[in-house]
Amino acid sequence: MWEYEHGIETTAAPEAIWALWADVENWGTWNADIEEIELRGPFAAGAEITMTPAGQDPVELLVTEAVEGEMFVDEARFGGLVLRTAHRIERLGPALDPALSRVVYRMEISGEGAAEAGPEIGPAITADWPETMATLVRTAQG
Repeated sequence: MWEYEHGIETTAAPEAIWALWADVENWGTWNADIEEIELRGPFAAGAEITMTPAGQDPVELLVTEAVEGEMFVDEARFGGLVLRTAHRIERLGPALDPALSRVVYRMEISGEGAAEAGPEIGPAITADWPETMATLVRTAQG
């Protein structure tokens, strides 16, 4: 299995982050790598998303988990590979700063051939996460 995680702290309201995630058809406003996107069904477990990264073929995603205001997980399958991406909002709370949260993206590539394919494709898929997440929190802050 191949894994990668990136997090960013923000004072953006968790509700504002969630609202941007739930508005799938407008992900391109804060994710420059999205050329086209379509959501089928409500933004909840079972929803299907067709996302076309800039200059690439469409990718089919299935939302496998969703907890409103907290997290969602999407999966893409390519042959025997499973690309699972968890998106979480962690409220850091009063111990640090009541207004501070951490947004975390975590990708896991598993399945047949993951040991070889993960290190090859994973870094290319996740390379823009720092920039995309920074734009997400800036957008959420208004």
